[in-house]
Amino acid sequence: MEKVILNVAGMSCGHCVKTIEGSVGKLSGVKDVKVALDEGTVAVEYNPEEVKLDAIKETIDEEGYEVQ
Repeated sequence: MEKVILNVAGMSCGHCVKTIEGSVGKLSGVKDVKVALDEGTVAVEYNPEEVKLDAIKETIDEEGYEVQ
């Protein structure tokens, strides 16, 4: 397992948290997703053999948020 903390712009409310945690959490190989609204970060624990970091970032982008 690997852990990464991504800086994400555009998150402002509980709906944002549910959207990101829900969509990223559904990816095969993602074990855990935690959004920290006050810090503007998304922490992801994932298996790099099952899901690539680029796919995680793309999923967040597709939801309308910007991975910086």
